[in-house]
Order: sequence, then C-alpha cells, then structure tokens
Amino acid sequence: MVALARTQVVLPRSTDAEFESDVLAGLSATPKRLYAKYFYDGVGSQLFERITEVPEYYPTRTEMQILRDNAADIAKLIPSGSALVEFGAGSSKKARIVLRAAPALAAYVPVDICGEMVEQEAIELRPAFPALKVLPVTADVCFPFELPEEAKSAPARVGFFPGSTIGNFEPHEAAAFLRNAAQILGPGSTIVIGADLIKPVEILNAAYNDKAGVTARFNLNLLTRINRELRGTFKLDTFEHHAFFNRERNRVEMHLASLKRQKVKVAGECFDFRAGETIHTENSYKYSIESLGALARGVGWMPAGVWTDPDKYFSIQAFTLSDEPVARLAE
Repeated sequence: MVALARTQVVLPRSTDAEFESDVLAGLSATPKRLYAKYFYDGVGSQLFERITEVPEYYPTRTEMQILRDNAADIAKLIPSGSALVEFGAGSSKKARIVLRAAPALAAYVPVDICGEMVEQEAIELRPAFPALKVLPVTADVCFPFELPEEAKSAPARVGFFPGSTIGNFEPHEAAAFLRNAAQILGPGSTIVIGADLIKPVEILNAAYNDKAGVTARFNLNLLTRINRELRGTFKLDTFEHHAFFNRERNRVEMHLASLKRQKVKVAGECFDFRAGETIHTENSYKYSIESLGALARGVGWMPAGVWTDPDKYFSIQAFTLSDEPVARLAE
C-alpha cells in the first residue's frame, strides 16, 4: 500500500518577521552576529549539499560511512512501529540508511526550517519507501513544534539529529535543544546524534576553507538573502569569508569580514562597518565522546551507544530518555 499522507506543520509565528527581527538585532549587536539557521534558504541548502562533496569536508562522508557500517546496531535501538523524527532534516540521504535498516518503522517525520527543501525531499523519498508514511514538518527545531498525529500515536518515537548540527549551538543552547527534543519525543524515547570530534587544527581549518570556495559562497549567500528579503544593500565583493578554529572554545568560527569602511542598509535601518569588522555567522563546536555524554546526561538523556570511524574524526552517539514524566526534565 502506498502511503500518500502528507502533513505540514508551520510555526505560529511569522517566519519573515522573525528573520527581519533577528537580522536587525544581530547587526545592532556588538560584535555583529547572525544566526546560522538563516543560511538555509533554497540556495543555501543547495550550497551546503555541495560543501559535503568537496574533498576537504570530511564530516558528511565520514558520518555516512559510520551509518552504513553500523546501521544494523543502530536499528536495534528503534522499536517496531516507531516514528523516526529527524531534526533539521535537509537532505534525506543519511535518513535513507537508517530507514533501510529499520523497515518496521511506521512513519518518518523530517523537520526543517526550509520548507521548500523538506517538501521536495519528501516527494523524492516516498517512491523508495512506499509503505512508509513520510510526513514533513516545517519548523525551527530550536522551539517546540507539533508532530503529525501519526507520529504522536506511534508506540515510540526516535529522534535523529545527524550532521553535527548540535555543534552549531552554544553549549547552553545544545542543552535546551535536548530538553526540547525530550518534550517532543516523550518518555522512553531514543535520540541518535551525529557529533564532530576534536582533532588536529589543520584538518578543521581546511574543512571550512575549501579550495573551491563553496563554503565562502555559502557564507556570503546569507548577505544575498538579506538583500533579497529585507531590502539589504550589501555589496558581496566588499565582504570576505573567514573561518578558523578557536582553541579556547573548541569550535570553528565563521565570519563575514568587511573589506573597507562602509554603510549598509537593511529593512530601512543603516549599519556602519569598520574595515576588518566581522559578522559572526556560525560556530561549530567539536566534542569529545565524554563531553557530549555529560551534556546529555545533564538534561536527562542517558548514553546508549557510540560509533566512530577508525580515525575518530566523527561520532554517532545514541541516548535514551528515562520513563519519568518529561515535564520534570525542563525544571
């Protein structure tokens, strides 16, 4: 039987208004900053997929190999009839590995802030898994959102958060995400998380400064989006992509640096830039297995499994939630 069900849940807030508010606040801050989640318009999502293919960027191919090598063991943590909820889904290529290994799933719920991409991925996924209900949700995974009824009524829900997206959060934000996931998935649930590991600096710096310049275009596309959606006047040739590893905080930072003194208008407001001043656009924290485990335990998730590659560049870690009422975890 072909599952034709299609559900889209949209956050009650105005995404356009939120984007404008966040951009204006970020450009008014000292230092200037923008949220990484706004990279992922249609063009940004496509550019990120190209980043995953450049030779310097190891995380995606390493994580996918870990998934392929350990899919059967990971699937043992997924009860029959479960709903698999992927937070920040984007491309479904990693989820496909899990879906093939766990054929008894009742539903797959890809959740992403970019509705255009998550809907298209769902269309392409359904023919490959005709018996599976694919129920895309457009939402910001940093905030509570409603699951489709089929997922809420499933006997269990399993979260899937690959791509080391958890590293884009500040540690307190990562803890808040895990609390939010606990509320959404419910008591007794499991979450499987991809996390980049601490490694030599030269490998990290090369991964975020690929020779083809795809990451630079991805970073600069955020200014293009602001120009298009918020009447911005950014001149892209006067800003430059900067990425480097911050040893003190165990994170790669991405910035957009102004190449000269200039003024930029956004949504009718004017912002001054000094030569060399940057907009901080992204952090990518690198974890050890122990540090991520400690973070998860702090909000009620208990370690249930760890898988890595031979070089220990990347990890996939599973955590389970106790059967106690989830409301207590948010206290």
